[in-house]
Amino acid sequence: MKATYLDPRVGQYVLAHATQPDEVLEALAKETVEATGGDSEMQISPEQGPFLTMLAQIAGARNAVEIGTFTGYSSICIARGLAPGGRLTCFDVSEQWTSIARRHWREAGVADRIDLILGPAAETLAAWTPAEPVDLAFIDADKGGYPVYYDLLMDRLAPGGVILCDNTLRRGTVADPDTTDPVTEAMRAFNDKVMTDPRVTTVLLPLADGLTLIRKN
Repeated sequence: MKATYLDPRVGQYVLAHATQPDEVLEALAKETVEATGGDSEMQISPEQGPFLTMLAQIAGARNAVEIGTFTGYSSICIARGLAPGGRLTCFDVSEQWTSIARRHWREAGVADRIDLILGPAAETLAAWTPAEPVDLAFIDADKGGYPVYYDLLMDRLAPGGVILCDNTLRRGTVADPDTTDPVTEAMRAFNDKVMTDPRVTTVLLPLADGLTLIRKN
């Protein structure tokens, strides 16, 4: 359970009362643990999956972006919620991990609506010109890069478009003044940046490890 700031009983209750992963997602989660070991924590939590799908559906998203794909769990969930004809463009640096994603995209039946761009996202996203404004974006990559990815996406985001940022509570350490490691400090700075950005309306949801929902005004 990623929501370590919650009473474990509450966390388990939350998990039990969200739509459960299907066989494709369960198999992917299992393979991710076997293939990546401790790095499997980079995968989103099960309760975030239906949230991403539902939000894409509510937004009627036709042009979506993901920064940080890993083994593909979140991209499957986003792609499943796209409007008819919609596309998801994924940015990641790892051929190794995204090869797992590609295989599971095919098994989930969403490979035909996903494009993958490999390389440092600060460079590949800056060079990317979408055919139409972005409706929905999900950032779940290196935490120090969040401000760069955020600004690049804002330039490409449609009015009313939404950006989601994962791990914005950092296991609750962002609220602990005695925790001053570089990653926590970077996340605090990013959270403050978003909160004071006049271009957006934002709310930080206590979902999993913290999920910030940002809407462009």
